[in-house]
Amino acid sequence: MDHRILQTTRELIEEVGYPALTVDQVATRAGVGKAAIYRRYASKAEMAFVATMHDRQPPPSVDTGSLHGDLLALARTFHARMAAPAARQLAPALISELAVNPVLDARFQDTFLAAEQATFAEIIERAVARGELAGTVDPAMAHLLLLGCLASALYVLCLPVDDAVVTDLVTAAAAGITALAERDHGVSGAPAEPS
Repeated sequence: MDHRILQTTRELIEEVGYPALTVDQVATRAGVGKAAIYRRYASKAEMAFVATMHDRQPPPSVDTGSLHGDLLALARTFHARMAAPAARQLAPALISELAVNPVLDARFQDTFLAAEQATFAEIIERAVARGELAGTVDPAMAHLLLLGCLASALYVLCLPVDDAVVTDLVTAAAAGITALAERDHGVSGAPAEPS
């Protein structure tokens, strides 16, 4: 049933656009009751977000043997989801709705961002264990450095983002994460924090 709901949501967004999408349309076409949809998703926005931009869980982190490789594998997976036409259409509407709907924003933070940040925490912990990082870094900051920049490039600046851009974003994020770890863990030679 979940697959049917999400597939129908994707199809309808492509056909009618996110603003015209209704839960009634999804329920009718998917052959499910509205109650079944609302048991899974708090709102149309959450349903559309899951259908077009995000699985319920972030992709598992892949241990490639390096911080850069782990971040690149993760970024490529997120890029594939985030650059899809339906996702690019939905993102501005979802961002607007998050700004005015504190309940949806809290659910978004608790459900999606927390899971994504946990994936970053795993990647950081592996990099520390391998000796690539001087210590841990706030996973929310690591998330912002990489996926925040990717989202900005796709949804705010509307740039064409190919694999070369994703790789450059990963290189910059890895450098930023490394610099933060050095600063936070007292490695000599790390740039001093501005006063």
